[in-house]
Parts: sequence; C-alpha cells; structure tokens
Amino acid sequence: MFYQQGLDNALRLGDVLSGFVLSATTIDDPQKVISTQFSVSIEIPDFVVVLSPCCSIEKGVITLTPLIEVRSSFFNNPYFIEDLTRINRIMRPEDSVSPSVWKNLGQEEQNKRLQEGPTFAFSNLFIYEKNQLFKDYVLHRKEGNTSTNYYMIDFKNTHKINCSKIINPQDSPFHLKYLQLSIDSRSELRLKLAKFYSRIPDEDRTGDD
Repeated sequence: MFYQQGLDNALRLGDVLSGFVLSATTIDDPQKVISTQFSVSIEIPDFVVVLSPCCSIEKGVITLTPLIEVRSSFFNNPYFIEDLTRINRIMRPEDSVSPSVWKNLGQEEQNKRLQEGPTFAFSNLFIYEKNQLFKDYVLHRKEGNTSTNYYMIDFKNTHKINCSKIINPQDSPFHLKYLQLSIDSRSELRLKLAKFYSRIPDEDRTGDD
C-alpha cells in the first residue's frame, strides 16, 4: 500500500499538500556585488510534497517540492511499465534501462554496472503512485501517446517556505494535507533521499584533493 488510508493530524515527510506558492531565482552571472540581472519565477502547483523530516518541521519553516509529470521514457522500460514506483527502490542494473538501451551499452559498460551491483536508478527522482486526486495527462511517445496520473518529485527541485502557521508537525496547517504515505513508502522515500545526499564523488573515493 503506497498511501495510508487515514490522515494523521500532523505533517509528515512525504505528505501531499496543496495551497502553497513556490518561487525560484535565476541569476545569469553571480557577482560579489549583487547584480540586478536576475529574475524570480512564481509557481502555484496543484500539489506539493513535504521534504522536511518530521522532526524538522518547526519554527515557521518547511521544505517543499512540487509534484511533476513523469518522463515518457519510463514507459520504454517493461520493468517500469508494470509499476513505476519500482523506480523508488534498489534494482538490478539491467532493469534500470530498457532492453534496447542495455544491449547498446556494450559488454564493457554492462560488466562495469553488473560489478557495481543493484542500486537506485534516477537517484534524484521518487515516483508517486496514481491516485484519483491527481489529474490525468498525456505523454507523447513514438510508440503512441500514453495517458497516466503517476507523478514524481525531484530532489533537486526543493523550496524553502516561511510560514508563521508552521509551529511543529502537530501545530501546522495540516488541513491542507490530501495524502499521506504509508510507513513503508515513507521509509522508501527516506532511504532514497539519504542515498541522494550521501553519494561520494570519485575524487573523494581516491582521496585526491
């Protein structure tokens, strides 16, 4: 079960909320002296997801990310078509891409990935199961259009929100909560989020500065 059937009267990691405005700043050329060449984009998504750990939802601050449409390329992979939420879990290297892509990698790259063993694919993405609350949308593919209401979040697309109504998880605008992850789904989100932030760059693996 991806979603919990009932909703707690509190905000939790992974909760689906509505009613928030998100903003992002674009700066073409950062300088020591603040440049006037910047822009701010405003977005009011239908739904957002809580990315703050439960114990960090406090003092008027919360981190959110919008629910966005999934990639059409996911439907090129038979392993994903059966259940897109498989992207949230560790998988075999040969399952992480379509059979045609795996074949074209070549033996050397295949062996390299097989030696690395099972891991997360798309480390910055987490898929949300289909739900009647979500709008259907159409993905345009060479094989034919696909209608779905799977959605996803991107860990790279986070927004800090200041809101005086957020005191702690229990004293927050939880009336804006529409869906809550099951304990297992929230655990999967937590594990993949931790993996995303704990990746070690090659230069640190070798000990080079």
